[in-house]
Amino acid sequence: MRRWVMAVGTIFGLIPGLCVGAEPANVDRQAATEFFEKKIRPLLVQRCDECHSTDKADESGHLALDNRASFVAGGTRGPVLVAGKPDESLLIKAVRYLDPKLQMPPEGKLADTEIELLSKWVQDGAFIPDYGQDAGNKRNKSIDWDAARQFWSFRALIRPDVPVVETGQQIHNPIDAFVTRPLRDAKLIPAPTADGRTLIRRLSFDLLGLPPSPDEVAEFLADERPDAYERLVDRLLASPHFGERWARYWLDLARYVDFTPDWQKNTDRAWMYRDWVVRAFNEDRPYDEFVQMQLAADLIPEGDPRDIAALGLLGVSPTYWKELKLAPSVIEVIVADEWDERLDTVSRTFLGLTVACARCHDHKFDPVTSKDYYALAGIFASTQVADRPLLPSPLAEQVAEARAKLDKLQESWKKQKEKESDEARKLQTQIDELRQANPQIDALLAPVVEESSVYVVADGPDATKLEYRKHQSRDLPVFRRGNPGNPGEIVPRRFLELFANRADGEPTLAPYGQGSGRLELAHSLVNEARPLTARVVVNRIWLNHFGKGLVKTPGDFGQQGDRPSHPELLDWLASELVSEGAGPAGSPWKKGADALRAIDTQGESMALQRVRPLFPRWSLKHLHRLMVTSATYRQSSTTGATATDPENQLLARMNRRRLDIEPWRDAMLAVAGNLDDRLEGPGAELDQKINHRRTLYGRIGRDEQNDMLRIFDFPPPTTHSPSRDNSTTPLQQLFVFNSDFVEQQATTLAVRLLEPADATVPQRIERCYQLLFQRAPRPVELQLGEQFLGQSTGSESTEQDRWRWYVQSLFGLNEFLFVD
Repeated sequence: MRRWVMAVGTIFGLIPGLCVGAEPANVDRQAATEFFEKKIRPLLVQRCDECHSTDKADESGHLALDNRASFVAGGTRGPVLVAGKPDESLLIKAVRYLDPKLQMPPEGKLADTEIELLSKWVQDGAFIPDYGQDAGNKRNKSIDWDAARQFWSFRALIRPDVPVVETGQQIHNPIDAFVTRPLRDAKLIPAPTADGRTLIRRLSFDLLGLPPSPDEVAEFLADERPDAYERLVDRLLASPHFGERWARYWLDLARYVDFTPDWQKNTDRAWMYRDWVVRAFNEDRPYDEFVQMQLAADLIPEGDPRDIAALGLLGVSPTYWKELKLAPSVIEVIVADEWDERLDTVSRTFLGLTVACARCHDHKFDPVTSKDYYALAGIFASTQVADRPLLPSPLAEQVAEARAKLDKLQESWKKQKEKESDEARKLQTQIDELRQANPQIDALLAPVVEESSVYVVADGPDATKLEYRKHQSRDLPVFRRGNPGNPGEIVPRRFLELFANRADGEPTLAPYGQGSGRLELAHSLVNEARPLTARVVVNRIWLNHFGKGLVKTPGDFGQQGDRPSHPELLDWLASELVSEGAGPAGSPWKKGADALRAIDTQGESMALQRVRPLFPRWSLKHLHRLMVTSATYRQSSTTGATATDPENQLLARMNRRRLDIEPWRDAMLAVAGNLDDRLEGPGAELDQKINHRRTLYGRIGRDEQNDMLRIFDFPPPTTHSPSRDNSTTPLQQLFVFNSDFVEQQATTLAVRLLEPADATVPQRIERCYQLLFQRAPRPVELQLGEQFLGQSTGSESTEQDRWRWYVQSLFGLNEFLFVD
């Protein structure tokens, strides 16, 4: 939302008073559409649609608010919106009840929060997606499911043939064959292979999130074996730091937090989920298993109790304040909002679909109905956040029961004024006996979910209570216009209609009957929806290796998202992911490289034949290895024919990428020699001077953002974040020169560079450049460094001060912040 507000607000800030009309060309349509559909559209449907829909507009001032064209045209009073000026917009005047003759809705004024939302939307540009001429009548049309399933992302996964390429092309694996053909058609020449120093730096940051040491660079450059690069890849993939780097990408999707406001459910042991994700990536847990564990680890028979921590995906979900002194109708909406948030996170994370946009009406763009939405919402209505020790059932339940008793006994003991009284001693004896009978009573509790449904019921006049019914599931009715107070047809819990009849020709939409349905949902994601699930995760990995996804909208694989730049490559990689195989003996991570045979065909071209690889099914490390060992990945980032392909969609070169805040901070710690590389465990505040652990282990707050993270584009963990948006602001450079953390690392490195005492200034500069940039300084850099370090800046400055200032300035250079 913040990105959308900035984009649209800037546009209309330059053109104050612009009436809503033609869509600005440079608006972020995906973010703006998502905001409108999730915040504004439900409000309009719930509060205005009864009178101001297309089929009733003639009776209501000829004003229809259910499609863009009618909204822009306005009604008999003229346009209802003036973008950027809510005070001049008829819509805002009407909902504010400022004019006795113009008050909408007539049956009662909107809540202040709803009016504020509409006002802010207008203030920020009043973006309205273009639904097309017939969008207002879409409710009366049925979905052509056969046609819908032919959309590129929903099609069955058919493995494409590897293209035939010309002799002489740089081909290391099939990825290159798929990339080479469109380059040839566009008459673009691929960039040359990057030098060894660039490659090891690129690989180290991509796979570990850390810079290579000078010794590691020297060792790699001196390795003359033909498979030296592949050996380097295997070593990095086997590092425990691999899981730390790639877990952070996943935690963005999972809106991971370590602490929440006091009125929300406590998540101070969410680190148990974070550590599970790290281990899962390091162990190369098959992705289908990775998915299922995070939705239903507690429901998998004979599962490892340690995997219960995987439920943190749902266990760290935001909870919303419920003031039970309010009427049930108010609390019902808040509870439904929690279900909606969890459904949205799961559908966008695994399917890349905005299913939550079907809460008030059928999805405007994608083949998702309101019945689909409430079929899935029933799963989350039958699931509640909880805390649980990582113990097997029924021991976990016994410990939970014992802890509840212990809490009551300890509370009673605290109330005893005389701790030596008979009553106090009796309570203490009971506490001791309870602890002795339950030796694991103090086991850490992970934030998870449990099988339990919640019901909102009246508790006297205008008051509410929540009834939790453990081990009971419930089906939800369709809430007309998204209003829980206006229920319609009850929908059994099931998967999306879009994926019916996709598994071996058998119908797949039988209602879920196993508890809440979480386990069945997990199975559906990796079976019925396998093609889409595979494409989505392949694209996420590609995005973080190449800087852009094969699909540029990683969170939207529907109609409003971008089409893939290389559709056959995407499908080939997705097919590769779900293929069968087994890891070779002695492999550090069950790798199995893809093998190719080049066959000379009439001396003019090579046909690439794939020898059956050995690797586990759904192996993400196999995908990583394929991508980073391709010639496409190894290209230089030197710009070439930018006029022909300015955005580098055809991959004629490697994209130069900016480091996220985590590897940038970790790199400063590493080169200063301060990095504490311990794995796992509770997080600590990043502002603590003694906190030298990787940034992954910094405590993340849902509402309170650390300044360093906020300034450098860390995504707010209030919602699912499919990708990060890099900004360049004066605050970032000011941070480099004024941050206590940066100064501390610069000081430590300065002291490190001043040893040994007999080293010359050029030698120290050389060492500094090797640590920071993995290369020797250029002559002009050496000259500038000697000039700065040799000058006197005042009687109070010392040699160490000058070196600290020098290092601190180098920390702010683009070369330290970017990867070529």
